[in-house]
Amino acid sequence: MRVGLLQIFHESNTFMPTPTTLDSFKQAGFYRGQALIDHYEKANSHVSGFITGLREAGITPVPLLAAHATPSGTVTADALDTLLSIALEELAAAGPLDGLLVSPHGAGVSEREPDMDGYWLTRVREAVGPDMPIICVLDPHANVSQRMIDAVNATILYRTNPHIDQTERGLEAASLMARTLRGEIRPTQAAVFPPVAINMECQDPAAHPLLAIYELANDMLKRPGVLSNSVILGFPYADVAEMGSGFVVVTDNNPTLAQQLADELSNYLVTHRHRYTGNLISMKDAITRVRDLQGPVCLLDMGDNIGGGGTADSTLLAHAILEHGQGKPAFVCLFDKEANEKARAAGPGARLTLSMGGRTDDKHGAPLTLDVTVLGIYEGRYEDMAVRHGGQTKYDMKPCSVVRSDNGLTILLTGIRVSPRSIGMLTSVGLDPADFHYIIAKGVHAPTAAYAPVCPHLIRVNTPGNTSADMSLFTFHHRRRPLFPFEEIQ
Repeated sequence: MRVGLLQIFHESNTFMPTPTTLDSFKQAGFYRGQALIDHYEKANSHVSGFITGLREAGITPVPLLAAHATPSGTVTADALDTLLSIALEELAAAGPLDGLLVSPHGAGVSEREPDMDGYWLTRVREAVGPDMPIICVLDPHANVSQRMIDAVNATILYRTNPHIDQTERGLEAASLMARTLRGEIRPTQAAVFPPVAINMECQDPAAHPLLAIYELANDMLKRPGVLSNSVILGFPYADVAEMGSGFVVVTDNNPTLAQQLADELSNYLVTHRHRYTGNLISMKDAITRVRDLQGPVCLLDMGDNIGGGGTADSTLLAHAILEHGQGKPAFVCLFDKEANEKARAAGPGARLTLSMGGRTDDKHGAPLTLDVTVLGIYEGRYEDMAVRHGGQTKYDMKPCSVVRSDNGLTILLTGIRVSPRSIGMLTSVGLDPADFHYIIAKGVHAPTAAYAPVCPHLIRVNTPGNTSADMSLFTFHHRRRPLFPFEEIQ
């Protein structure tokens, strides 16, 4: 038996002004044919889980295309057209297949196709016909459409945040596929989309209030006939009709049971919806609260969450530390090609005045203009073999530099947007986390797997920006109405 592997994966922030192009995919991850196997078979991801699980079941994985790009703005129409054309071309050339394991993100948005993932999944379904089993793995920060559900036989979402269970979910999908092809099961699924948007600050499955939903979902897995279930956390930074939460239940040839259990999960969320509006802490309050705690303290910059399409150059929290932090040493990473090039040209030990960050737009603070010393210049490549958010082990920040201001702020300047998924962001450039009282990590939950072991305290800060946890700051034109917490519901 032969099962195809296909991924077109992007988390699209429609409030981010920078579009996502075909080059964005080719720079971040573009693997066609055998290159897909070569890249993923030893990685920590759901695609590696696909490969391993199929092989263990005696099924040949057939690599088609795996393309992903760093979360950013809307995907251009040309990029989607080209990626889908390549995917369908590879599919046609692959020869007879018995099934497909597919990997959208779930929050993809393209210029012409707002429901990007529903669109390309439907095109793939049309290409293979109604009888081929297709099993799909999604990121829980998805805005799932019924169109996506209808295009596949089973849908599985990660159950952790930070996402450290991707390999397990890939193995789960491969197991379902193997059992389906052997005729042991016949997956049927149902999805429900309650009119509730879960605040990003609450989206930790291992902590209350969200833990209660996952406990209910985990209990359901013990019931006869239930093959899988998933919680759709939603992605509030995409202004699309599907924005919001949801639930998927997969059963063995029992669509009525799948619908009943999905409704049960949905009713729980609707009943307890007021628990999921978030605990939002201002910058000044956060800094004042942690000034006298044992450091380092990790301040999670929710308004510039790079994993959600943040600009990576917000200076708001750094300015607040300079104003309220009592001069205690602090660290921040900023995406600023111009400042980085100037620091690298000046070289280690040089003194200069730099204007840093705040370049993308006027929503993320004014540039930091400071007298700095260049501490070092680096190539930006390192490895972290621990399983972090996204399963990545090899990192490339590209040529970068580290500067330190006279008032105790250390800035890592990069020429690309870098998500803080590994503490190697600091250690690979000669910095010791223990030397700082404040460490700014631009994210919400993704950085915690790496930063919690070295930071006694982590606090999520309600910063403005195009990934702010305060959803009331965004102007939505396409979202569902009514949708709690924007409107009250019955």
